[in-house]
Amino acid sequence: MKLHRVLFVIFRLILGAVFLLAGVPKILHPAAFAEALYNYQILPDIFVNIVAVVMPWVEVIVGGLLVVGVWMEGAVLIYNFLVISFTCALAFNLARGLNINCGCFSPTGGEAINMGTILRDVLILCLSLYLFYAVYFRKPEKSKSPNP
Repeated sequence: MKLHRVLFVIFRLILGAVFLLAGVPKILHPAAFAEALYNYQILPDIFVNIVAVVMPWVEVIVGGLLVVGVWMEGAVLIYNFLVISFTCALAFNLARGLNINCGCFSPTGGEAINMGTILRDVLILCLSLYLFYAVYFRKPEKSKSPNP
């Protein structure tokens, strides 16, 4: 039980930091992030700018919630949804053969989509699925009171 608690805190902090590190540069450079989103050729043009402005804030808020450890049910649910979406978008565009930048951690440059970016997202997804399991299916141990 103690290992579970330690892993939960470590994974929560790591995943929170990932979203904070990914979201802040996108907030600082919304036009570059909008261009990266446009290059994915998944969203209708009318939604690209809206998503480019809103999604980084969601990442930062969810990442902050994980780091602080509050509203875990919502934060973990949103985190998993986003990571699954990001992983699918990367895999879809790799399969289509598009040679575009990921835009994951730096919308102004960064790395091209490849198997490494997909494997990184799959690793992040595994950690976030552990948090999902811990929050939704594993019941926390109740403190033992000296009173019967």
